[in-house]
Amino acid sequence: MDSIPMTVGGAKALEVELLNLKDVERPRIVEEIATARAHGDLKENAEYHAAKEEQGFIEGRIKEVESKLSRMQVIDVTKLVQNGRCVFGTTISLMNIEDDSEIIYQIVGEDEADIGLNKISCHSPIAAALMGNEEGDEVTVKAPKGDIIYEILEVQYI
Repeated sequence: MDSIPMTVGGAKALEVELLNLKDVERPRIVEEIATARAHGDLKENAEYHAAKEEQGFIEGRIKEVESKLSRMQVIDVTKLVQNGRCVFGTTISLMNIEDDSEIIYQIVGEDEADIGLNKISCHSPIAAALMGNEEGDEVTVKAPKGDIIYEILEVQYI
């Protein structure tokens, strides 16, 4: 199986999620099933069926997170050679050449990506265009609306 690149923060978040699923969610759903079971006939017990379905989702997520944790490759960007090159985990300040607008992205693993927090997947078109480039370089991102040209203003290893 392939390893999954992940930042230190992303690895910690998955570990916290797994602990919550096992220590909080799993016991809660077991209790809900027991309570629903006590209400009688299971064939017509909607609470029981809903709780069993939720239990299936929780158990599936536990397996998925455990699998990811066993295959993850944690990359601590603060320990990388800081040479101004865009690599996994770096935080990059960009300027759109067309309108001079600026944006900051961090390149992270797929499970950590959250555009609302400006964290983009290492497999995204923007990250693919940025990887390997340095401060001062211009990169072209193939977007659905057409090509976007960015200048890399700063690469941070934070």
